[in-house]
Amino acid sequence: MAKPAQGVRYRGSIHDHPDFEPNQDAEALYNAMKGFGSDKEAILELITSRSNRQRQEVCQSYKSLYGKDLIADLKYELTGKFERLIVGLMRPLAYCDAKEIKDAISGIGTDEKCLIEILASRTNEQIHQLAAAYKDAYERDLESDVIGDTSGHFQKMLVVLLQGTREEDDVVSEDLVQQDVQDLYEAGELKWGTDEAQFIYILGNRSKQHLHLVFDEYLKTTGKPIEASIRGELSGDFEKLMLAVVKCVRSTPEYFAERLFKAMKGLGTRDNTLIRIMVTRSELDMLDIREIFRTKYEKSLYSMIKNDTSGEYKKALLKLCGGDDDAAGQFFPEAAQVAYQMWELSAVSRVEMKGTVRPANDFNPDADAKALRKAMKGLGTDEDTIIDIITHRSNAQRQQIRQTFKSHFGRDLMADLKSEVSGDLARLILGLMMPPAHYDAKQLKKAMEGAGTDEKALIEILATRTNAEIHAINEAYKEDYHKSLEDALSSDTSGHFKRILISLATGNREEGGEDRDQAGEDAQEIADTPSGDKTSLETRFMTILCTRSFPHLRRVFQEFIKKTNYDVEHVIKKEMSGDVRDAFVAIVQSVKNKPLFFADKLYKSMKGAGTDEKTLTRIMVSRSETDLLNIRREFIEKYDKSLHQAIEGDTSGDFRKALLALCGGED
Repeated sequence: MAKPAQGVRYRGSIHDHPDFEPNQDAEALYNAMKGFGSDKEAILELITSRSNRQRQEVCQSYKSLYGKDLIADLKYELTGKFERLIVGLMRPLAYCDAKEIKDAISGIGTDEKCLIEILASRTNEQIHQLAAAYKDAYERDLESDVIGDTSGHFQKMLVVLLQGTREEDDVVSEDLVQQDVQDLYEAGELKWGTDEAQFIYILGNRSKQHLHLVFDEYLKTTGKPIEASIRGELSGDFEKLMLAVVKCVRSTPEYFAERLFKAMKGLGTRDNTLIRIMVTRSELDMLDIREIFRTKYEKSLYSMIKNDTSGEYKKALLKLCGGDDDAAGQFFPEAAQVAYQMWELSAVSRVEMKGTVRPANDFNPDADAKALRKAMKGLGTDEDTIIDIITHRSNAQRQQIRQTFKSHFGRDLMADLKSEVSGDLARLILGLMMPPAHYDAKQLKKAMEGAGTDEKALIEILATRTNAEIHAINEAYKEDYHKSLEDALSSDTSGHFKRILISLATGNREEGGEDRDQAGEDAQEIADTPSGDKTSLETRFMTILCTRSFPHLRRVFQEFIKKTNYDVEHVIKKEMSGDVRDAFVAIVQSVKNKPLFFADKLYKSMKGAGTDEKTLTRIMVSRSETDLLNIRREFIEKYDKSLHQAIEGDTSGDFRKALLALCGGED
C-alpha cells in the first residue's frame, strides 16, 4: 500500500513486521494447513501481524515454494466469517474493495450501503486503483456495472464519485464558497421541489477543504446544518449517499466509527460491514477511528468487538483493532482534540434553537374551551380532540384556554382533565397545561418526595436550565409548595452532590461570552488538581462548572484539552463517581450540545426492555417549545432512526398519539 505523505503521521494499527522473511512465513502457513485440520491460531497470528505489502510478498513466496495459490488454500482450510476476514486481509486494498462492490451488485438485490460506504469514503487515487482492480479481476467495467444495477439520482452521484476527479487544491476561493452556499440554498430550501443536480455537482466535485467552508457558511446563512437540508430535500438511498459524503468530508474516521458502532449495536452483528471496515482501515486510520469511537460512544472499539464476536474471528479482529482504549493509560491524547472538533461543529451558539410546538394561527380560546368541554361532557371522553387541541397550542395559549374555560363554565380545566384522562396520557396532557416553571417545580418536587430520590431528574433539570428559568422555578416552587427549593434540596441530598445542586439552583451562573485569559486560568485550575485528591477535584470543578457562562465554559474545555490532551468529560468519568460524576457530566454535555444531551436521554428512555415514560414525558413536555426540533436532528444523526420512529415503536395508544403530535413530524 502507499506510504503516508512525508510529514504525515502513520495512523494505522498494523505495521510492517520487523525482520520480515517472506519464505519463512510461507513455510509457516503451509505447515499450519498441512495434514488433518489446520492451526487457525498460527494463521491468524501471522497474517494479522504483517502489513498488506508483506502479505503480498508471502503470497508470491508461497507460490514459488509450493506451486499453490495461498488464498485458494486459505479458502479451503478456513470457513465462515473467519475465512472471509483472513482472505480479505490477503488481497491488496483495491482488490478487496473491488470484491466487495462485485458482491454488492451481484445476484438479486443490491447492497446499497456497501456501495455508499466505499465510494463516499475513498480518495481519488483509491477510486482509480479500485476501477483498475475491478477491470483486472472481473474483466468488466466498474462504472458500467454500477449503472446497470442502480438508478436515478443515486446512480448519477455514484457515477460522479467513480470518476475520481474531486478537486484537491488547498487554495479555497471565498467567492466560490459563497456562490456554492447560495446555489445549494436555492436548489433546496428556497425551491419548490429540489434541484438535485446542484447537490450532486457541488458535493461530488469540490475539494474537502472547500466543502468544509461551504458547510460552515451554510450553517451561518441558513441557521441549519447542511445535513438537515439534505434530509429535508432528498430521500432514499440518494439521501443516505449524500449524508455519507458530508460525513466523510467532515471526518472520514468519524464516519467509520459510526458505521462500526451500528454494525455491532443491538441484536445481531453486521459481520460483512465489520470485516470490510476492519480490513480496509487497519493500515490507514484505525487509530483515529478508535479515538473517535471511544469518545463518541463511551466505550472502546476493542471492548465492543470483544463482547460482540467469538472464536478465532474475534481474536483476528482484536489484533486488527490494535489495542483497548478502555485499559489504563490507553486513552489516546488525540481523542480529546477530536472530541472538541466534533461538538464544536454543532456548538449551540451557532444554531438557532427551535421547538416543534408553535402558537396556533387564528387562535380562538373561546372555541377551544368549548371544544374541550364537549370532549369531556357526558359518557366517555373524546381523547383525540383533547390531544389535538392541547398539543397544537403554545403554552401561553393553553393558559388563555384555562382562563376562558373557568369564565365560561365555572370549572377548573386541569381538574376536569385529571378526572377524564389517566395514566401516561394524563401525565403528558396535564404537564402541557402547566406553565413551564411550575411544571419543572413539580418534577423537582416529585423527584424528592417519598422514599428514595430521583437524582437523574434533579440533575437533568438543574443542569440544563438558564438563569431566568431557574429563577422562575424557584418562585414557582415557593408558590406551590410553601418551601424554598434550596431547603428542599438540602433536606433530600447530601455531600458534594447537594452543594452542586444548590449552586445550580441559585441561578447565578455568569452571563455573557468567553474570556480567553480567564478560560486559560480556569482550565489550569481544574487541571492542577492531583489525581486521587477527590475532594479538592470536586470543589474546583464545582466552582467553575456551576458558575461560568456556557460560552465561557466551551472555551475552558478547549483550553483544558490544550493543556492536558484530555477531554474534560473523560477526566470527570475517570476521577469521579456516583451522583457527583453524573451532575458534572450533564453540565459538560449540556455546554457542548444541549439538544444532543436530551436526544441521548430520550434514546435511553426507550431502548431495551421497558420504557421510562416519566423521563420521556418530562423531556417532550419541557423541550417541545424550546429545542425539540434540534433534538430530533441530533437523535437521527446519532442513532440512525428518527425520534418519531422510536416513539412509534416504543409507545402505544393515546399516549403515543400525543407524543407523536409533540414530536412534530417524521425526519
